[in-house]
Formats: sequence, C-alpha cells, structure tokens
Amino acid sequence: MRVIPRRKRSEERRTGTMTIVEHLEELRHRIIVCLYAVAACAVIGWFLFPPFMNLIRKPFCDFVTANPGSRPPTGCDLVYNGPLDAMLIKMKVVAYIGVVLALPVLLYQLWAFIAPGLTAKEKKYSIPFVVSSVVLFALGAAFAFVTLPKALNFLLGFAGPGVTPLLTINRYVGFVTLVTIAFGVSFLFPVLIVFLELVGLVTPEWLSKYRRYSILGIAIFAAVITPSSDPYSMLAMMIPMYLFYEASIIIGRFLKRPSRTP
Repeated sequence: MRVIPRRKRSEERRTGTMTIVEHLEELRHRIIVCLYAVAACAVIGWFLFPPFMNLIRKPFCDFVTANPGSRPPTGCDLVYNGPLDAMLIKMKVVAYIGVVLALPVLLYQLWAFIAPGLTAKEKKYSIPFVVSSVVLFALGAAFAFVTLPKALNFLLGFAGPGVTPLLTINRYVGFVTLVTIAFGVSFLFPVLIVFLELVGLVTPEWLSKYRRYSILGIAIFAAVITPSSDPYSMLAMMIPMYLFYEASIIIGRFLKRPSRTP
C-alpha cells in the first residue's frame, strides 16, 4: 500500500482532495491511535479497579442495610459462579475504564477524521465539540450513579418480602455499566442536534415545529435504552433530554444570528 508523506497528507486533508484509499489509510491511522489510547488508559484502569468496584457496589450495600429482611447470606458482597468469572469481569471493567478515560482522544480522532469534509466555519467548533461531549458524557454517567439507588430499591424490592437477592458480579457490573453508558449517550443528545443544525440538516424552526413528536420520541428512547426499565431511571433520562432539546433550539438560533460587521 502506498505510503503518503505526512506533509502531503496534511495538505490534502486541508484541501479535502484525498482519495478513497487515502481516506481508508487515514481511518486506519485514527483507529490505531484510539487503540493505543485505550490500552494506555486501561493500565490506569487496572489500579482504579478496587475503588471503582467499591463505588458501584455502594448502592447495593445501601439497599441491604436499609432492608435487613432481604439481606443475603453474603451481605452486600457480590458472588461469581465459575473459576474464570472473576478474571473476566476484571478485564471487562478495566477495559471499560480505559475507554472512559480515553474518551477525549476518541472523540478528537472522530472529529479529526470527519473535519476535512466540513467548512472552515464548522471546523472551528472542534474543541467545543470534544470538550462538551466529554463533559456531557461524564455528567450523564454521574447522573446514572445518582439515580441508581432508586432504581435498585425499585427492582430488588419489587418481589416483596421473603425473596433474597443474590447478585453475581458479572450481572451486577453489566447492569451498572449499561445504565452508565445509556445515561452518558443520552446526555450527548444536544451535541448531536447542534451538529445537525451546523451542517444544515435541521433548523431551530423545524425543531420547534415538531416539538411534540420529539417529546414522544424522547420518551420512547428513554423507555427502550434504560436497562432497568424502572420509572425513576426513565424520568431521570427524559427530563434532562427534553431540557437539552430546548437548549439546542436556543443554541441553534444563536449560531444562525448574523455577525455584526464594523
């Protein structure tokens, strides 16, 4: 495969004249950078594994403390069934932490790959795009941990007295991970809408006109994407998404405002 000199490739990316093969080479380069970033952050995640497990286990421990009648024989300790489960779940959690820590690099590489197809005005939003995406995803993940105790109280207490939960580490960590990712992705909703406004696919007027249908779509999305399917998680996701929707309309109108010339 032909190797493109870095200076020439940079010039072609600025002018947007790269061929299909060159785009594939660029994509390969971006993917390799992302893999290196995730691997490096996974090393950090290995040392963060104990405090991370204590953090995500706390809602279950709080439930056990508040409901002594449903206290399992292992207390709030999680269990596993197979000899490989402990190792596999640690590797999964470390990889998950690595992806989260490498998120700024991943988002920047994504933006850098699609930037040549954008106009000069759209390219200047690269840093706000990366920063806002990271902040919103982190905010969504934090919001997930805030709503997690309510969700666990609803789900674990739904069966009533006489039933004792005995949670395996694999299913519990998988559940918490899915909830966190679901909230993190949902909080990226305004970034997606503003991006669509920037490229001209939607307008603030169109978003205002179809607000009712958008609210219905947000409700369906929140009901489907929340793994717990409890009303607390659904409402906790719906309300911020609707507020983000309204904020996106305001931001879109501000971006469309013509700049004043002296």
